[in-house]
Amino acid sequence: MNLATKVANLRDLLGRIERDFSPAAFANSFGAEDMVLTDLIAREFRGIQIFTLDTLRLPKETLALIDVSRRKYNSRPATYTPIFDLADDFVRRNGLFSMYESVENRKSCCYIRKVEPLNRALALKKSWLTGLRREQAPSRSDLGESEFDTGHKLTKFNPLVDWTGEDVWAYIRANDVPYNALHDKGYPSIGCEPCTRAVKAGEDPRAGRWWWEQAGEGGQQECGLHVRAVDISRLKSKVGVTA
Repeated sequence: MNLATKVANLRDLLGRIERDFSPAAFANSFGAEDMVLTDLIAREFRGIQIFTLDTLRLPKETLALIDVSRRKYNSRPATYTPIFDLADDFVRRNGLFSMYESVENRKSCCYIRKVEPLNRALALKKSWLTGLRREQAPSRSDLGESEFDTGHKLTKFNPLVDWTGEDVWAYIRANDVPYNALHDKGYPSIGCEPCTRAVKAGEDPRAGRWWWEQAGEGGQQECGLHVRAVDISRLKSKVGVTA
């Protein structure tokens, strides 16, 4: 399937989401895939809310892109930050860089800075959208275009699920879409600053995320935004969240 057909299908899907699955919200982390969706949603499908999770540990390049995007599209994403007392208590007990010490610490930090804010962002929504693609990681190889998110009890859409990396960058170049400067410095996947590094030639695109964790230590290397509800329940208990 060529890119023009994929873009046409994407427009059809976004229109259906806006029409039949509102209130809908797009979780924008300002990576390359998310900028493709931002470009279309901000210009043509304003009925879909755009929000972002500011973990308070984002790289300066990501923060700069948020500002560029706001000015280009005349649209400010709704921003969700960690609960200060929860984040502060975790840092006081474990240290600012405790994510390097254990998988459990890293996942707990991800829960506080990403998952709990996401829960607030999705409250009262009927659907949410992500920039996930099957090609990105083995843990995403069986993703569908849509699925029922049992944890949040709404429909989750992955509109770019069958796009390749080449498709993403072809769209960005053809439509003059702004993107994160870290992509030009060897960062195919970008998260929090302490947990992201550039990858070497030939490395897996996800090798720059939580690179210090060895295979077998913690299973899938995901932040918790896209894992099973049972895993989230365990993390909630770990960090002291009861709701």
